[in-house]
Formats: sequence, structure tokens, C-alpha cells
Amino acid sequence: MRVVTFGFQTWGRRTLQALIDSRHEVVLAVTHPASESSYKAIWNDSVEELAREHDIAVHLTERADAATIDLVKRAEPDIIVVNSWYTWMPAELYAMPPHGTVNLHDSLLPKFTGFSPVLWALISGESETGLTVHRMDDSLDTGDIIVQKSLPIGPTATGTELVLAGLDLIPDALSEALDAIENGTAVWRPQDRAERTYFHKRADIDSRIDWSSSAVDLERFVRALSAPYPPAYSCYRGRRVEIVGARISDFRFGGTPGRVVVVDGQAAVVCGPDSFRGGNHALVVTAVRTADGHDQDPAEFFARGGYLTDAE
Repeated sequence: MRVVTFGFQTWGRRTLQALIDSRHEVVLAVTHPASESSYKAIWNDSVEELAREHDIAVHLTERADAATIDLVKRAEPDIIVVNSWYTWMPAELYAMPPHGTVNLHDSLLPKFTGFSPVLWALISGESETGLTVHRMDDSLDTGDIIVQKSLPIGPTATGTELVLAGLDLIPDALSEALDAIENGTAVWRPQDRAERTYFHKRADIDSRIDWSSSAVDLERFVRALSAPYPPAYSCYRGRRVEIVGARISDFRFGGTPGRVVVVDGQAAVVCGPDSFRGGNHALVVTAVRTADGHDQDPAEFFARGGYLTDAE
């Protein structure tokens, strides 16, 4: 089949590579201009560079405007494949090819529509995440599903590890979907809108630690926000500090949420609901970093005790 791709950064590039390695013909790659994203350390792989290396026509644009629609029409694709495209796509475009448009979304839809689904899945305590190939429609991540691949979330997995593992699902999922569409054997499964969950874009405040949460939740939270994502943070004695490593305490602590104490050579933070009853495990900080980027020994850094709070 003749394919036009829409995609950006590592996700779009991995999808384009999977198509190049397949028997399908990529006739046009549409991508956003190079980004200055804060995640560029590992997520900024260029779709444009890969396309040009393989003599594939490239169109750079921030949005699917009239010029983009005209280029796609002249490319005469059988299908459009989308992964990591950040702006609205009109029905005039996604319904244009004979086989329409499929989108790759890194969750098990209908759960975790929206943004940063892998991080939110880990933060919320899901046992698995995955990849969904679905038909694009007029809403976000709601179209009929053709292929899903699941990925277990292990007890020590970080957000970055899960994102990388999810990228490895792309080639097989895309090949299975396109082959079924081309062969006329595709089975499309409507999504149950009642089961849909939507998660918003993450901002700086979403990395702030809420010490009223349990140690189990907070330990996952720290793992989810692994580099290069903005790390979990709190404020200590008027300074912002990043909590980049943590574990659940061996025994229970009582007191006020956010109170940090050094016990048995370890920095433990009281946390969880009704913490005054002494029934909760604490979050033991195993790695802490100051705002200037310097790693500190947690037991030494928190030796004076005190409180981790919301405000500097």
C-alpha cells in the first residue's frame, strides 16, 4: 500500500522506520519542525532526517493546513499512518485515503486517552500498558480498534523504561494492522466510551509530591518521573529538592505528612492518610538532588529533620 505518515520525534521516527522495513511504500512523511523540547535528550529522533536518508518526500508543518492537505491529496495514499502528531487533523484529511487513517496510541484504549499515557498508567498503579492501533475519527483517541499489544508494568519499572519498551511494540502492531487492512481481514472493534479515561498534559505542578498519598503510590510516582522527565519534587527549608530515588520503609511511621526524619541511617518521610495513627509506611528517600543539579546523600542532607512542603 501507498502510505503517508504524520509523526514527530522518536515515536514518529520509529513508526516511519517500521514502514520502511515493511513491504509498503511511504510516499510522503509529514512532521513538525525540529523541537526544543526539554525531553530532547532521548526523545528528539528526527523523522525528517530518516525520511531524507531514504529519499522519501518530507513536508514540515506545525499543523494540517490547506497546503498539507493538498500535498497529501497529490501523493494519493491508500492509507495515512499517524503517531505523535500534536495538532488537530480535519476530517477532510483523515478520511481522504481509501482506507482512511490509523493512529498509534501508547495505551490500552479506551483507558488513558490524552497525554503522557505511559506515565499516568504507572502513576495510577495499572498492572499493564501497551499500544493501540485505531481508526482516526473526530475525537481524541476514540476510533475503532484494530490491533492492541499489551505490556506488563513490573514492580521496579520506570517511566522511561516503559516508554522504550512500548516503542518496541510498534513494528509488529503496525504490520499486523496494515496487512489485515490490505487483505480485507481487518476486524474493527468499537471502543466503549463509558470505559474511557482522559488524562491531561503534564505541567510542572504535576511533578510535585503530595505527602498525603501513601508510600506505595509515592514510590511509583518517583519511578514514573525518571529522567529525562521532570522529576518528583518537594520543598525543604525554603529550597526546591528533587526526589529521584525512593523505596517503601520496612516499618511504619507516625506523625505529620511531610515530616522527614533520619532513622537507622535512612531518610524517611511520613506520608499517607491518617498518618497520626502510625499505621503507614514511610517513603525512604534513596536519592535526592538540589535544584542546582547536585546529588546529595539523603541522610546527611536531611540530618536536621524538618518538613518537606509544597512551598519554597
